Amino acid sequence: MSEWRQLLARLASNAEERFDELALRLRQRLSNANGDDSAQILPYLGYGTKSLLKLRGRVLEDYGVREPLDNDSTWRNLVNMYRRLNTRKIRDARVRLSIPTLPEVTAETQTDEEGYFEFQVPLSPALQPHGLWQEVALELIDHPDPASTRTSSRVMIPPENAQIGVISDLDDTVLQTDVPHLLKMARNTFLQNAHTRLPFAGVAEFYRALQHGTGTQAINPLFYVSNSIWNLYDLFVDFFELRSIPMGAFLLLDLELSEAYFNNLRLGTHKTETIHDLLALYPSLPFILIGDSGENDPNIYLKAALDFPGRVAAIYIRDVIGSAGDRSIEEMIRQASEVGTEMLLVADSLSAAEHAESRGYIKADSLPSVRRGMIQDNRPAQTDMLLDDQEAG
Repeated sequence: MSEWRQLLARLASNAEERFDELALRLRQRLSNANGDDSAQILPYLGYGTKSLLKLRGRVLEDYGVREPLDNDSTWRNLVNMYRRLNTRKIRDARVRLSIPTLPEVTAETQTDEEGYFEFQVPLSPALQPHGLWQEVALELIDHPDPASTRTSSRVMIPPENAQIGVISDLDDTVLQTDVPHLLKMARNTFLQNAHTRLPFAGVAEFYRALQHGTGTQAINPLFYVSNSIWNLYDLFVDFFELRSIPMGAFLLLDLELSEAYFNNLRLGTHKTETIHDLLALYPSLPFILIGDSGENDPNIYLKAALDFPGRVAAIYIRDVIGSAGDRSIEEMIRQASEVGTEMLLVADSLSAAEHAESRGYIKADSLPSVRRGMIQDNRPAQTDMLLDDQEAG
């Protein structure tokens, strides 16, 4: 990064810290004057093992983001996005975590200056999970109204019969964002919502096939590792629920105007470190990595394969910028093959699914659903309804 960019990042960071301090003092005065002590815990889906639980979240004042509708105006979408980005975080709040199935295990932590909290809780005795998700309870400590500051979340614990783990990017891998094109990316991000954002065709069906694997009762974990910011978390969750995409642990970035943040985006530090941590946390689980060619995913995923030889079974890179024939991609594919990892540049979900089926990662009978999902996602809703009526007839 050039010197002027470093200076600009430092100035922006200092300005943000000063603004946050002034805003905090103003809200404290207003709160004292009005008797308003509103607070809200916003937990994120966590993950872990039978002996370790990891969960993040944030404590905010009056989050205020309205539930999205399919007929929301551009203005309402923009207002909701403003509210996501203009969150009123609460620093130094004390949060307690407990596990209903392990009442003897509790943990406490405190929010940082941005309102974030993080738990890494060793579990003794170990959990005996039933299914993929484990419920946990969260509450603010010493808050005037404890009844309004309690919530619950879930932690993903891969079962012993899990066959693979899946690590996927989000933007231009699961949902269409057009990251390489700044104006299109801004329009998709700021002016649309979970109802109007579009998935890549067949993604829901392909990811469901990966989650179910080839066993009769296998449930494979999915991790969504992205440079998208935590402020968009609720949008992603709503989008996944509406599109029936399998839920997983989201591992995103904190938005900050700092040199470290911009370096992170440029170098892919967050993705690299997070993927390495996941591979180390689940040493007996092979992984499939899914990304796109629009950013730095090929390099990041290749590094994971080289640093953990034999652990990355396959890498699927969605070609969103016409990278076929690119010598650098071809060289990465060759390097990956030397450590036993198949790296493929794929045109769509069906291409990846067909390869996954040929290698025994998904069932053969899941391919027709991926094909149908691609047809449904690629055609107008009116045409889809006509076809459904014909099939029903």
